[in-house]
Amino acid sequence: MKKYKLGNGITLIHEKKPTNSVAVQVMFKVGSNNETKNVAGISHFLEHMLFEGTKKRKDSREIANEIEKYGGDFNAYTTGDRTSFFIKIINKQFDKALDILSDMVKNPTFVEKVMEKEKKVVLKEINMVIDDSRLFQWILFQKALFEKHPAANPTYGTVQTVKGLTRKNIVDYYFKHYVSGNMIISIVGNVDNVKDKVEKFFGDIKTKNVFRRTNVFEPEQKSPKKVVKKKKTLNSYMVLGYKTVPRMHPDSYVFDVITGILGRGQSGWMFDQIRNKRGLAYQVGVNNETELDYGMFAIYTNLDKKNIEKAKKIIFEQFERLKRAAENDIEESKTFLEGNHALQMEDNSHNADQLAFWETIKDAKLAESYLKMIRKVTVDDVKRVAGRYLTKNYTMAVIEQE
Repeated sequence: MKKYKLGNGITLIHEKKPTNSVAVQVMFKVGSNNETKNVAGISHFLEHMLFEGTKKRKDSREIANEIEKYGGDFNAYTTGDRTSFFIKIINKQFDKALDILSDMVKNPTFVEKVMEKEKKVVLKEINMVIDDSRLFQWILFQKALFEKHPAANPTYGTVQTVKGLTRKNIVDYYFKHYVSGNMIISIVGNVDNVKDKVEKFFGDIKTKNVFRRTNVFEPEQKSPKKVVKKKKTLNSYMVLGYKTVPRMHPDSYVFDVITGILGRGQSGWMFDQIRNKRGLAYQVGVNNETELDYGMFAIYTNLDKKNIEKAKKIIFEQFERLKRAAENDIEESKTFLEGNHALQMEDNSHNADQLAFWETIKDAKLAESYLKMIRKVTVDDVKRVAGRYLTKNYTMAVIEQE
């Protein structure tokens, strides 16, 4: 893996791999956590708008067709800390991917008529999340979990703020935050002359000052919290979890190992105890997120409301069991994490995304030391972290069937 800094401040990461495809990702170190309340959801809305036409390509169909006619894939996503655009395409169309992505970020038109059309699309997306309890449970959970950190807010904003966005909001926000110093270009695949080509397509982007959000002190939770929303569903949905640590904290790797113990497929402790042994739920999982300045860890499941307390009891039994974990439990988790990591990194798009992610955290080179950090985790680390964080001061969000 090689890393360069272009003259205008763009960070370029390249990993050459003997594949027939190349993944090109443009990631900005800006997301919904950077927003003020009156423009909540603007980062996600901008993600949509960059596909909606440029000075060279009149609309979304023209952009899509230029990629899809070569069998390529394209997409984008927004999180609290990142907005990302990527194309995966055959190697010989590498220049085409660079041309399209550079055109999107350099020459968006933000046509008002198209903005109004896209607002309808985003509002439908918000409704879809609210309708889907498997998605909406996380909105409830994060809102309850965080008191001061902007991670409490949904990435898509609110219906009111999306409706209220103006072209001036969009243009001002875009040209303030989506600048060269906030841009990472991550490229994985069998292509050459990468630095020269990226300079050709992106080198003329002007350097601008980068605006960073201020760090937020999130208070420690001193008592349990529970939020319940009743809904006409056939199942109830529950998430039980905690605020934890940022990615650069040493305990973040311990949480990865704990996730491998509790949540690896059908052999993880949670799935085994809740579904395999008792048949209480169909879906059981563990979610572990570690970001730049926050982290969260949670168990989620869907089940009948009469079994919620039973499932909660089982969850805490597994947390206690972690304090008695054996060497074999930790080693099996490590081999799971290593194997899963290897399989995911075979995909160029995932590989490029991981390199860019680590660069937003601190340095893309940390991706290469990830498994080394996992191997360092000990039985005592798992017992200590389970005792320190997985306490009775939990947050629980429930969508309860009426």
